[in-house]
Amino acid sequence: MYPTDLKYTKDHEWIQIGGGEARVGITDYAQKQLGDVVYLELPQVGRSLKKGEVFGTIESVKAVSELYSPVDGEVTAVNAALVQNPETVNKDPHGSWMIAMKVNGGDGDLIDSAAYTDLTK
Repeated sequence: MYPTDLKYTKDHEWIQIGGGEARVGITDYAQKQLGDVVYLELPQVGRSLKKGEVFGTIESVKAVSELYSPVDGEVTAVNAALVQNPETVNKDPHGSWMIAMKVNGGDGDLIDSAAYTDLTK
């Protein structure tokens, strides 16, 4: 159910890392818990983030939740199309990246799809 080319956090974000760059979004589990997403607030390009730091918020008809950076890094891009159409997260959570980052450091406590599937049972 969860793509094997992604890594996951216990806070329900996914990250795809390649060549020192990464894209970050929320998991299918997270979007199902939230319900219909209506608003997304993301950081400015150039912002430095520490692993576990809040980088934005996502609002649904049910709740407002914080988004957490899975790694240390610098924001290199923000998905403006997703900000304009946040409901896309509900249709394609693993294809809807929120921020791109230049990664500064390891990904030691990220988990694979099998471990994330076990976490969300």
